[in-house]
Amino acid sequence: MALGSVARHLASRLAIWAPGLAVWVLAFGLALGLPGATWKAAAPPIFPWEALGPALLAIAVLSLLTPWLAWLQGPTLATRPSLALLEAPPDLLWGALLLALWPAAWGPPGLTGWLLAFLAAALPSEARWLAQAMPSEHPFPQALGRQAVSRVRRLVLARLWGRWMAARLPVWLTATLVLERVLGVPGLGTDWMTRVALRDRAGLAAWVVALALLWALSQFLDHEPA
Repeated sequence: MALGSVARHLASRLAIWAPGLAVWVLAFGLALGLPGATWKAAAPPIFPWEALGPALLAIAVLSLLTPWLAWLQGPTLATRPSLALLEAPPDLLWGALLLALWPAAWGPPGLTGWLLAFLAAALPSEARWLAQAMPSEHPFPQALGRQAVSRVRRLVLARLWGRWMAARLPVWLTATLVLERVLGVPGLGTDWMTRVALRDRAGLAAWVVALALLWALSQFLDHEPA
């Protein structure tokens, strides 16, 4: 009886995951079978291992600080004009502003500057993304007092966290190319685009596998109770 229940549960989960798995298998096949040849003979780039630590730190800060801000302010955070003002500047402007304000005596901003600019560019939009997904608190639970509001926010954010991470994590890891080019640092976005330009089939396939594993992890984070 227990084995049958487990089998049914696994079958239901596989049915849910099947479309996503099919997409990742297709992406893996396309990466390995890229058409054409390189524009010029060149060795694949060395993976920027030094960028991995700052990238993981940026993800950790965003994944903790954003829900904390959403818990403090609630769904009304999405309509704050101050948040819209911080969200409006593009990554290019944040990178240029950091270069202009960075003290020359400190040397080039490097990955530390990239981390600061990335958080400044990403945090407002991520806070809006999460706050917009929260349900309205009027009239309930506001009518029940601050403690009820706080508890409901915690429950809602605990439920949204997995979906939010699943939707945004691949974007965070690959959509940093502008800041990397502005600040002149090797990063994950630059590595991805360089391998695309060089038709590095093995490197791109490794990237696809890494993102597929992140997607698989997000499915566990977003587990639906029976």
